[in-house]
Amino acid sequence: MSIFWAIVAIGLLIVVHEAGHFVVARLCKMRVEKFSLGFGPALLKWKRRPDSTQFQLAPIPFGGFVEIKGMNIVEEVDPNDASAYPNRPVWQRFLTIFAGPATNYLFAIVLAFTLFHCAGMKTRVGPSQFQVSKTEEGMPAHGKVEACDKFVAIDGQPLTKQFSDHVADLDGRAAVFTIDRKGQQLDITMQPAKDAEGRWRLGVHIAELVKIERRQLGVGTALSEAFAYPVRATKEMTGNIVDMVTGKSKGELSSVVGITQVVSNTIDVGWAETVFLLMTLNVWLGLFNLLPFPALDGGRLVFLGYEMVTRRRANPKLEATVHMVGVLVLIVLIVVVTVNDCRRWDQRSAPPPTETHACEP
Repeated sequence: MSIFWAIVAIGLLIVVHEAGHFVVARLCKMRVEKFSLGFGPALLKWKRRPDSTQFQLAPIPFGGFVEIKGMNIVEEVDPNDASAYPNRPVWQRFLTIFAGPATNYLFAIVLAFTLFHCAGMKTRVGPSQFQVSKTEEGMPAHGKVEACDKFVAIDGQPLTKQFSDHVADLDGRAAVFTIDRKGQQLDITMQPAKDAEGRWRLGVHIAELVKIERRQLGVGTALSEAFAYPVRATKEMTGNIVDMVTGKSKGELSSVVGITQVVSNTIDVGWAETVFLLMTLNVWLGLFNLLPFPALDGGRLVFLGYEMVTRRRANPKLEATVHMVGVLVLIVLIVVVTVNDCRRWDQRSAPPPTETHACEP
């Protein structure tokens, strides 16, 4: 059942995005001929009037589209048809394209406000605890510190930053490390040693434990945090994209199949986590579509920006070719990522392996 609701949730993201294009296009007096959820031939379709927009459901669930009269670059358009996309002012065409990603951002803000005000915002409670997972032979901590010990303080001072930074600040000086071992506090004197890379270390592998609670926010604070959330998320996602492109990190792309599995698993956790995930996906969908890549909204905005600056339109054949290449690249990427997600489906559905020596909570 959670798979069904996951499909509905993802469909909602697509509807929100395309609704942005649709509403602004209508406000700019453009004729919208189709509003499709999915690609391919229509499975279901309906119109309010013979000359109105056709709404339809299609079988290929990789997204959706709004078909505006004359938006297809190779389509012949009557220059006297004021409702055709090419015949509207460039600023109206720009707003129509920009409206899709912008609506995803707006919807993320609405979801964030609802979550923060009704369920609360996740907040760190108290200082972090640094739990030992294992020690390295030949290093100062080996034989003195055990797995599942928690570092509490150094020379009586609480830990306020990353554990490795505290150790580095000692600069090789011996110090008294206070640890919590099964509820009992012990003081152990250790002197950091340099590793092969010249870093001061104790030789412990640390897992940072952070206690998180949800704190309900008032209307004003919830509204402020709701507007701040897309900004923070965009900065983080942009950094991740840059790291992937430059090879600093190995990110993993997900198709609709993979995203559906993640959403389904999150639905099983609870509604608050599901709303937070939808907030994130809305920001991601908006940001992805703003990338200046051919066939995406961002690619179209580049050509419209050129037109606004130079006051002349780009060569239609060149623009059509660029977007067609972009479409082909996206199709290949979608197929590859989808195949990989289908192969990983069983692994994602399986429960995580249990630790042989799990620490008590």
